[in-house]
Amino acid sequence: MVLTGMENTVKIWIRQLCDAANAEEGFYERFTDKLEASPAIYDELVYYARNLDFLCKYKLHGYTVVDIMVWQTDHFKAELDRGKYDMKRNPSKMVLMAFDTFLNMEKDPEKYVRQMSGETGTDYPGKY
Repeated sequence: MVLTGMENTVKIWIRQLCDAANAEEGFYERFTDKLEASPAIYDELVYYARNLDFLCKYKLHGYTVVDIMVWQTDHFKAELDRGKYDMKRNPSKMVLMAFDTFLNMEKDPEKYVRQMSGETGTDYPGKY
């Protein structure tokens, strides 16, 4: 099922989230296109927008958007160790990227399941 036009308020909220996340040009359009094709993730995002909390009803191979966020946060900490501070003070970007990854995972689940089960961002002796 494809959504036939998102609510205008949802589109405005997504645009504001993209702006707060300093998303690159064209990201909003790509993101909303993917979101319109995924009613389940759309519901998850709308719930988040209304409650500033995660619904976690929809799962892909047992993973929720929160699992993705935790995995990305682990990677984010490793990026901080390398001096990359892009998301340090930008929780909007962390939320947006988690939902974007969730949408991408829906299209190519094996890639993300493999990454999430085999990669961590934790630095440890001998990792590099």
